[in-house]
Amino acid sequence: MDDSERLAHQPSIATEAVPIVFQARLPSIFMVHDNIPHRNAESPIADIAYLARSEHRIPALVALTERPRSRSELCELTGVSSSTIRRTLDEFEDRSWIDKHGYKYEITQSGAAIASGIQELIALVSAERKLRDVWHWLPDEAIELTLESIAAATVTVPEYDDPYRPINRYRSLLEETDRFRYLGVGIPLIEPCREVFRRRVLDGMQTEIIDSPRAANYVISMYPDVSSEILECDNMTGLLHDDVPSYGINLFDDRIAISGCDPDSGSVMALIDTDTPDAREWAESVYASYKSDARPLESTPIVE
Repeated sequence: MDDSERLAHQPSIATEAVPIVFQARLPSIFMVHDNIPHRNAESPIADIAYLARSEHRIPALVALTERPRSRSELCELTGVSSSTIRRTLDEFEDRSWIDKHGYKYEITQSGAAIASGIQELIALVSAERKLRDVWHWLPDEAIELTLESIAAATVTVPEYDDPYRPINRYRSLLEETDRFRYLGVGIPLIEPCREVFRRRVLDGMQTEIIDSPRAANYVISMYPDVSSEILECDNMTGLLHDDVPSYGINLFDDRIAISGCDPDSGSVMALIDTDTPDAREWAESVYASYKSDARPLESTPIVE
């Protein structure tokens, strides 16, 4: 069975997928002004390339932002020879990134800015690599994720030998929360989440859902016993909205999650969860805006 066949066997949710976006701003140190004289004519890319060509250069520069260090200290920190670190320090001095005071080297203001900027760039690329293969399953109108949100997020996607990875991750989040809300594409009634969701609601988990009439009608018709059982719980509130998003927003006690699905198969293709404040603020705001226009869900089938 190939990948597509495996994913086709994953329980499905009808949805449309849209991409996620994020922005990053370069520090002002990278702004180039024509009226500022430059000691050499190389482009800024040349300096970036110089730092990136050897793995020890960035760690050495970053280490000097912490405190002044000797050449021997930097050799030990970076694991390179004395002659190599000497050439590196000469290059740093030539670029005015460091100054030598006695036998120790000290970062300059411009060197510290470069070190900070290159660290942000590395973090941004690392974060983008996490989302590179999944961004198109997620909402572009949803959130302009900050660098911190992307770097801190847990990204879960199906794998060849484990197509249920996103659903299993979702299940673990359900197990750990005392309050749960979701909007849009809901995973709770997909196996293997369904029994966990049912048990958690019956155990008293404060639960609120905002679903479309079509999705609610399908769930109530397909799972009448489970639906009536949980809808009768005082801690369960069901709401309907005629224009829910084509992705899922899930709010747990300490984390929020965004779920994206394949519009053709309905398979859950990506789950991104994070506990960063900006992501939480966004999710709460979107959820509240839909809730303000929602109406109560009854336990009987809905006529559209």
